Formats: sequence, structure tokens, C-alpha cells
Amino acid sequence: MGVQIPYDIPTPLEYFASLVASDDQFPMLEAAASLAQDEYPGLDVQQVLGDVDQLIARLKRRIPADAPAIQRLRAINQFFYRDLSFAGNVNNYYDPDNSYLNAVLRTRKGIPISLAVLWVEVAQAIGLNARGVAFPGHFLIKINLPKGQVVIDPLNGQSLSREDLSERLEPYKRRSGLIDDYDVPMGLYLQPAQPRDIIARMLRNLKEIHKTQEDWSRLVSVLDRVIVLQPDSWSDYRDRGLAHAELGHLQRAVPDLETYLAKAEEALDLDAIAERVAELRSMPG
Repeated sequence: MGVQIPYDIPTPLEYFASLVASDDQFPMLEAAASLAQDEYPGLDVQQVLGDVDQLIARLKRRIPADAPAIQRLRAINQFFYRDLSFAGNVNNYYDPDNSYLNAVLRTRKGIPISLAVLWVEVAQAIGLNARGVAFPGHFLIKINLPKGQVVIDPLNGQSLSREDLSERLEPYKRRSGLIDDYDVPMGLYLQPAQPRDIIARMLRNLKEIHKTQEDWSRLVSVLDRVIVLQPDSWSDYRDRGLAHAELGHLQRAVPDLETYLAKAEEALDLDAIAERVAELRSMPG
């Protein structure tokens, strides 16, 4: 009988950490697909990647090898939005499943960023120069064509004019005081988003959903990933510490809150958090 060599299967968080360790080798689609492992413990991430590869293979069969970029763009929009019926989940926008690629592939419903991650992956595979854009309030896609760039809404594939973009930007600029002398060029809002920032935005969408629903255990799981992804995001240590406190995990809450107190030197809520730490330290447990 052969000797069995024990090996440890990485936890979902360890697997995620290995994916996002380096910006040079950042497997965007795999990292995005892995976010669902907390909610779907038996999820096979490689199967999700395989499902996307099958979509790519189907689309490639429809496109002549010498097709120009504009024809490829029309072909992917026809395939993605009309034939496969991908769309925004307007009836249940705050369903966490909208952020999980396995669920988006199954239901064909999502939010801008999850649809964009899939669309860009397929577009790049058919030779389009496409990138996600972290536009304020609504994630977009930018495609560089030989004769200029096209910006589309990932909810429906609609091409957006400069006027459309300005109109969408106006409320954000007013809230942020970016008007008149403080205005900045449109091009700054259309910079391609880096993979790490895209995953962070996906996680922060989930964070807001769980925080609003006071689902503390799911919130902790999401913040574990955020902190692995962006270890110097001190406010997330605070939020994780407060979530642990809600769950009665005092041994985990206090170190997170103390990290926040030590690192977020000019935050406005330091006194309140220091009081919370003192309160937690005085509790039995």
C-alpha cells in the first residue's frame, strides 16, 4: 500500500490571496469568479472559467478571421445582449448574486461591473482592445478602435456619447465640488481601471449590501478579502472590527479596532472608536 502524502487544500481566502498577490500576474477573471466561494462553498472556479471559454469559442466561430474591429464590436454586442440576453438585474439590483460570476452566467442578470468583467474578457479574446472604466456611480467599458474610442454601458451595450457621459457625471461633480475652477477633463474619468481596483469595487458593492442588511458574518467574510486585497485600507479594519463586535467576537474585534486607531491618525471618529475599544475590553469573554 502506497504512502499517502497529506496536503492542505487552501481555504477560499488563502486561494484568493494567492490570486491577488501580484499586480504583474493578476488573473482578473479568476479573482472575480472566486468571490462567490464564500456564498457557494462547493463552487468550482475552474468550471466558471471554462463556461466563459465556451462562450468565447461560440463567438469566435461567428467572426471571420480578417474582420475589422468595428465588426467584432457589433458581433459581441449582438451575441452578449441579444442572443444570450445578458442584462442588468433591475428588479433586484441589490441581490448579492449580481456580483457572483457563476450566478450571473446562470441567470444572465447582473450589475454593471459584473457584466463588464465578463464582456471585457470575451472582447479581449476576440482581439478587441477593451478595458473596464471605474466611472463614478456606474462602471463602464471603453474600447479603443483604429478610428477612436467607444464607451459603452455594460448593462445593455449602448454606446455613450460625450453628452451622455457629461450628463451622468453631473450629479457626482456637484456632490464633490468639481465644478467651475475645480472641474477636471472627461478623460480623467475614462482611465482604464486596474484589475485590483475592479475586484475592490466588486467587494465594496457586496460590503454595502451586507452592511445595510446588518449581515455581520457575511460582512466579515467580504472585509477579510478587502483587507487581503488592500492591506492598508484602515477604515476596513475598523468596519471588520465593528462587525466582529456585533457577532460577539471580542478577541477579533479589539485588534482590528486598535489597528485602525494606530494607523488612521487623522480620522474624525477616533475618539468614538477608542471608547468602543474600552467598552469591549471591559466586557467578559
